[in-house]
Amino acid sequence: MSVWTRISNALAALASGESLSSVFEHLRTPPERRVGFTIAVIALGAKMAKADGRVTRDEVTAFREVFTIPEKDEAQAAKLFNLARQDVAGFDDYARKVAAMFDDNHASLYDLMEGLFHIAVADGNYHPLEDDFLMSVAQIFKITDQEFRCLRARFVPDATPDPYAVLEASPEMALDDIKRRWRQLVKDSHPDVMAARGVPREAVKMAEKRLIRINAAWNEILAEREPVA
Repeated sequence: MSVWTRISNALAALASGESLSSVFEHLRTPPERRVGFTIAVIALGAKMAKADGRVTRDEVTAFREVFTIPEKDEAQAAKLFNLARQDVAGFDDYARKVAAMFDDNHASLYDLMEGLFHIAVADGNYHPLEDDFLMSVAQIFKITDQEFRCLRARFVPDATPDPYAVLEASPEMALDDIKRRWRQLVKDSHPDVMAARGVPREAVKMAEKRLIRINAAWNEILAEREPVA
């Protein structure tokens, strides 16, 4: 059974008049979380699109980069996106229920934030309202300020990324400590590790771009600390 069929079943199970945000209350076991993760990225992405008042073709394309949507399931994905945009429940209600769904899995919430950042910058314009939205969601997810700065440094194109921020490190740290941090981030981005966190196979591809940024940051710091003679 495809993830989109399971999403359709989850939506169909909602009681009449029940908010879309209620779907997260029924997706608590590890297999169901994979479905919940997909719904959460699309639903919160829809709320974010509503925050800055527009949905661009680039943002729609970004969804496709995160999730492989078969042609036969496009209507279902569009229905989910529109349900979230029109739902009277606020984004904070969604975020709290998503946080409860992954209450024992901080790494999955971090992965989810990464997907939202990917969508936010897809049109090349990181809107201040999107930043406010993502910061609020991060607080509900208990994403630390350092983790949030790291995500923003990796994704937001308005400045050259600070390599220390990308690695959640600081210039005061010893090189060996930064190296250990870099290795841990690389390990956390391995597809098998991400799959074990309940991330959909489609979303694992985000890790490819993450690894490029992580390795580039490490190489920049290494060149700075150990310049070639």
